[in-house]
Amino acid sequence: MNVQPDLDFIRSLKEAGGDTLKKCFQCATCSVMCPLSKEGKPFPRKEMIWAQWGMRDKLVTDPDVFLCHQCGDCTANCPRGAKPGDVLSAIRAYAYTFYGWPKPLAKLASSAKGLPILIGLPVVVIFVMWLLSGAMRFPTSEEFASHGYQQFFGTWDFRWYAKNIFFIAVIMGASLGLGLFAVFKGIRSMWKTMCAEAGLNKDYRPAVGQFIKEFLWPSLVEILKHDRFRECKTNIDRVQGHLPLMLAFIGLFIVTCWSLFKNDILGLFWPSLHGPLSLTDPFKILANVSAIALLFGIFVLWSNRKKAEAQLNTQATFYDWFLIWEIAAVGITGLGAEVLRWAGMPVIGYIVYFLHLVSVMMLFLYLPYTKFAHLFYRTSAYAFEKYRQSSFGKTA
Repeated sequence: MNVQPDLDFIRSLKEAGGDTLKKCFQCATCSVMCPLSKEGKPFPRKEMIWAQWGMRDKLVTDPDVFLCHQCGDCTANCPRGAKPGDVLSAIRAYAYTFYGWPKPLAKLASSAKGLPILIGLPVVVIFVMWLLSGAMRFPTSEEFASHGYQQFFGTWDFRWYAKNIFFIAVIMGASLGLGLFAVFKGIRSMWKTMCAEAGLNKDYRPAVGQFIKEFLWPSLVEILKHDRFRECKTNIDRVQGHLPLMLAFIGLFIVTCWSLFKNDILGLFWPSLHGPLSLTDPFKILANVSAIALLFGIFVLWSNRKKAEAQLNTQATFYDWFLIWEIAAVGITGLGAEVLRWAGMPVIGYIVYFLHLVSVMMLFLYLPYTKFAHLFYRTSAYAFEKYRQSSFGKTA
C-alpha cells in the first residue's frame, strides 16, 4: 500500500487535543476495553493506525469515528497514555470543519483565535436589527410587567404578525436555516463518501419511508435511550449530564412552539392570550424545569470535563469548552432574564435578554462546526451503520 500522509491533518489533530497520538504502539488494549468495539472491527485501534499514518480521507469517511462516545475507557486503560478517546475527539473536530460550509465560517469556528468574531458577529447583527426596528428604548416598569420581552423589537399596527416575532424570526430563522443547510450539505457529503469507502452504491438511496422506518427511527430511539452511553464504565457519570441536557432542549423546543402558537395564532382571536406565560401555566413550568435541567446537565458535563483534565490529563481544547460555555450562556441568560422580569428590573432585564438572543444565535449559527454537530453526524453514523449491516445495504 502506498500511503501519502497528510501532514497538515496530523498537525491539526495535535492542536485539537490529539497530541498524544505518537505514543500509541498498537497494542490493541483500546479495542479490548472499548464496550462499543465489535468483533472483526478493532475500534478504535484502526483509527489510531490511520491517524498515525495521516490517512485523513479514511478517517473522515469512517462512521466509527462518530460512533465513539468518548467514555474514557480506552484512555484510562491505555498503557502508553496515547489517549485514543482524545484522538478520536480531535478527528471529529477536524471532520466538522472538513465537511463544514461555508468554509471560512467553519474554519473560524475551529479555533479560539476566531472567538472575538464568533461573538462579535451576532452582537452586531442583533444590535443593528434592534436599531432598525425603531424600538431603541427601555420599557417602563408597567410595560415590562405587562409585556415582558414581547416588545423588545417594538410593535406595529399589523395584527396578523407581531413585529417582535417578525424580527426574531428573521434573525433566528436565518441563523438556524443556514446552520441546518450546512449540516445537510455536510451529512450528504459524508454519506456519499462513507458509501464509496464501504463499497456501496453512493448514488442509490432507499425510499424515504424505508429509510426512516429501518434505519433512522431505530437510531433515534437508541440515542434517546442512551443505550451506548450506559455501556461505558470510566465516565458513566456523563449520562447524568448528557441525558437531562438533551431532554431540556426537547422541552424548550416544545415551549417555544407553544408560545408562538399561543401568541401569534390563538392570540389573534383571543387577545387575552397575549403576554408572558404565568408561573402556574403548565408550559411555563415545563420551561422552568427544562432550564434547570439544562443548567444541571451542563454543570455535570463541565465537572466531568474538569475531572478528565485533572485525572486523565485530557488536554483542554477550544472544541470541547466552546460548546459548554455556549450552552451555559443560553441557560444562564434565559433564566436570568426571567428572574429580572419577576423582579421588575427592565433595564438590566433587557440587557440580559439581548445577551440571551446573542447566545441563542451563536448556538444556531455555529451548530454545524461545534461539538453540537455530533447530534446530526452521530445520528447519521448510527443510521449508516444499520444501513451497511442490512441486506439492503450490502446489495445496494
